[in-house]
Amino acid sequence: MSTRFFLTLFIAAAVTQLATSLLGLQVADNVSKCFLLPALCGYYLSSGQRSLPFILALAFCCIGDILLIFHGQGEMFFMGGLTAFLSGHILYILAYRQHRTGDPATGLLATQKVRFSLPVALAGTGLYVVVLPALGSLKTPVLVYAVVIVVMVMTALFRHGRTSASSFWLVFSGAVLFMVSDSILALNKFLGSIPNADFYIMLTYIGAQFLIVEGVRRHH
Repeated sequence: MSTRFFLTLFIAAAVTQLATSLLGLQVADNVSKCFLLPALCGYYLSSGQRSLPFILALAFCCIGDILLIFHGQGEMFFMGGLTAFLSGHILYILAYRQHRTGDPATGLLATQKVRFSLPVALAGTGLYVVVLPALGSLKTPVLVYAVVIVVMVMTALFRHGRTSASSFWLVFSGAVLFMVSDSILALNKFLGSIPNADFYIMLTYIGAQFLIVEGVRRHH
């Protein structure tokens, strides 16, 4: 199937998902969510690229999407979704390291890496500190997840100068959006209901996944 087919399928699923989220049409919301990552995976594969860690990252994110559909039916579904996305982030880290040139001399200097990654680390640390009193038995799992997603964003950052400019900015912007999406999810779950939280979570999540996939496609 063509690139246009998968991109059209993804856009249709994304628009349906966001619209049904606002309208409260739960069944259509859940069904459209299940099409997002398969469509993006097809879009990626149609480019002729075959990075196994990247494909597996998309697969684990898809599993996470499905498990979180049922999070209201028990904590095990939330933990399963958290584990799936944790695995996806680890695989994204491996994939980002694949999609960069071999010469570190073209990348950021050590001092630049420290300076530019500091805001990312502070954002991840700050969020964890904010939700910490409400975590209960989830303190350790959420801490591990927070550390991994911070490393994922930093790994995207460290591709600077070691890939095309468009690939870097797309992947890095997507990684940051992923952190924003997870932050909204955490605040909504542990600190109280945020109006239209599901819409904003999915808006940033859908944007994040598309930017990451598009950025990886553009790596030279």
